[in-house]
Amino acid sequence: MKYRPEIDGLRALAVVPVILFHAGFELFSGGFVGVDVFFVISGYLITTILIEDIEKNRFSLINFYERRARRILPALIFVMLICIPFAWMWMMPSQMQNFSESLTAVGSFTSNIFFSKEVSYFAIAAEEKPLLHTWSLAVEEQYYLLFPIFLFLTWRYGEKRVFWIIVLLASISLTLSEWGWQDKPNANFYLAPTRVWELFSGSIVAFIILKRGVKSNNFLSLVGLTLIVFSIFAYDENTPFPGFYALVPVLGVVLLLLYGDKLTHVAKLLSTKGFVGIGLVSYSAYLWHQPLFAFTRIRSVDNPSTNLMLLLVVTSIVLACFSWKFIEMPFRNNTYFKRKHIFTLSVICSVTLILFGLAGNFNGGFTKRINGWDDLKKIPNVESSFCHNAGRRTASQLLDNDFCKIGKGSLGLAIIGDSHAGALFDYANEYLKTKNISALAISGGYCAPIINGFEAGGGCANTIENAFQRILNDDQISNVVLIAEWAIYTQGFRFTDTPRLWGDKQGKSQNISDNVNAFSRSFSTTIERLLDANKKIFVIYPVPEFYQHSHDWLGEQTLRGASVDISSAISSLPTISKNDYNKRNDEVFDVFDNHNENVTFLQVYDLFCSEEECKQYNEDMVLLYSDSNHVNYYGAKLIIDTFGSAFIN
Repeated sequence: MKYRPEIDGLRALAVVPVILFHAGFELFSGGFVGVDVFFVISGYLITTILIEDIEKNRFSLINFYERRARRILPALIFVMLICIPFAWMWMMPSQMQNFSESLTAVGSFTSNIFFSKEVSYFAIAAEEKPLLHTWSLAVEEQYYLLFPIFLFLTWRYGEKRVFWIIVLLASISLTLSEWGWQDKPNANFYLAPTRVWELFSGSIVAFIILKRGVKSNNFLSLVGLTLIVFSIFAYDENTPFPGFYALVPVLGVVLLLLYGDKLTHVAKLLSTKGFVGIGLVSYSAYLWHQPLFAFTRIRSVDNPSTNLMLLLVVTSIVLACFSWKFIEMPFRNNTYFKRKHIFTLSVICSVTLILFGLAGNFNGGFTKRINGWDDLKKIPNVESSFCHNAGRRTASQLLDNDFCKIGKGSLGLAIIGDSHAGALFDYANEYLKTKNISALAISGGYCAPIINGFEAGGGCANTIENAFQRILNDDQISNVVLIAEWAIYTQGFRFTDTPRLWGDKQGKSQNISDNVNAFSRSFSTTIERLLDANKKIFVIYPVPEFYQHSHDWLGEQTLRGASVDISSAISSLPTISKNDYNKRNDEVFDVFDNHNENVTFLQVYDLFCSEEECKQYNEDMVLLYSDSNHVNYYGAKLIIDTFGSAFIN
């Protein structure tokens, strides 16, 4: 296969935007399309190599896998091994456990499957996952594993038929991808069936070029470059992707490959030393950048500065040059490493990574690394709270018509809400038993306690609507308590610029202001329906929300040696101001103010705050939160002991 330097330049055009996107530079909001550029290039190069080998009767599956192993595994394994000590030093057990699981996934070429079940590529939580970027390598590895076998077995039917089979498969994959972004966005983004059309696009190009060669067309090659650059700057995390929108950068690469002959202006630009140089180290740069960014974010108390992230971008290129020269190139040379060495080392290192990952997973993230972990793990967590999420059939304690029952004695009360309601159930269960009364306890993560289908997905609408029907039709239930992280339904995620767009039966919100309108309509409908059913309504005001996850903060203080015991670590937890609290909840308060005559509102601010600031702990250094926004058992005790007598009558 003839070397085309402009392809290395194209790799540079792919990797730099990806790195800058992950670094958080908003100008490169569509930088993630660089991965799509890589997919097309890979499909083109691999198909060209395979067809040439088949036509010259030198095709060997073992030789192909050897070349791929030499190209991919040494640098990948090296970076994974370098990540482990930093994860050990800086990660909390939950993070370490997740990192360990991802190590196992990388070692088994399934990290795309792992991340598809775990996190959105664009979620804030994804920024602290050092191996998130390996999902694209897994897609390519799965393609490398199966495509040569497919091509070899179908070649007997003729080149033309094989070409049209690939076109058909690519069309099916693209159609599936267009459906997937609407119904299965995570799976659509990460998994091979909805991504393989991009690799097949490169395969189709390979067939065409082998038939008629690369053409020289300044206009079409410039159009191709323009399409790629346009998507880098015009797309963002809200762009439906991959789907039909991915056709723009993919078509751009296709045009460059087909018409970007070395004589064209675009090819000359991409063949310059700067582009080619970065392109040559692009694989290593891609491997290095995400761990650098993720570990920096984990280590930093605040978001890393722009200057620091820019420094890390440069560092990833510098490290890429090192690993390209001392890791990639030597392992590609069979003079230094024979086939048996490559396969033996690959198997040993991959198995080592998998075993380490399994150990970290089964040991809960190696908790013994952290002094005082036994004290830390005693802090209650809302996810394990009694009855939380039971309405979604994820628990089975004391289910009553699919809803959980807490306390004992006659049924007279219902507590309904999202995970902030679930955070109360452990202590509420004990409290109600002392009063000889029971309550329906209904909660689910991000399930707003609103009656008419207010949700952003996940089945909340049906769960909550069924729960309200149960409450409205039961004459025993006289009092209804509504509790939630109310501001999530107006502003979105706490203290970020990431909106969560909700909707009710009138339609899905298109922006944050729509959220407020939908919330106001839905809340009013809920209150009206409950009042019509002669229910007394109690709404618990939102608890303060903090920037720091309390449990992780305490663990980090002890892990880093910043605090010698839990009490001193608790006292170091940052506070928020009264202004922070009000700013977060202003729209919610405005909605609540419209119902003051008909609803009893229970104000919790004074329980957690002084005149000017709010804390996650009390004067006795008892922690009241299980994370940044959910109260733990002791926080729930504070709320229920204060207001229980109001709604139990």
